[in-house]
Amino acid sequence: MLAIIKTGGKQYVVKPGDKVKIEKLEQEAGKEIIFSEVLLTEDAGKVKVGMPLVKDTKVVGEVVKQGKSDKVITFKYKSKKRTSVKKGHRQPFTEVEIKTIS
Repeated sequence: MLAIIKTGGKQYVVKPGDKVKIEKLEQEAGKEIIFSEVLLTEDAGKVKVGMPLVKDTKVVGEVVKQGKSDKVITFKYKSKKRTSVKKGHRQPFTEVEIKTIS
């Protein structure tokens, strides 16, 4: 069983048992979350493609943890101007374990 879900403006290919890092959601660890925006499902070679969503299909997952990804450093430098800017950014994420696709 396989599904493509849409959350946080991105699309993810998921299977039961997968752990996926998605854009931050306001859920506590251990809570159940339901993804209703399912774009495609595949079960034993039978594929359902939604236009735009597959009807009566949902993906259930459990929030494992909230966290931040590794730091990304941006550095801007302008020669002959004595200007340099160094910034860092850590993107927050939510790790979700996929339980069922129904």
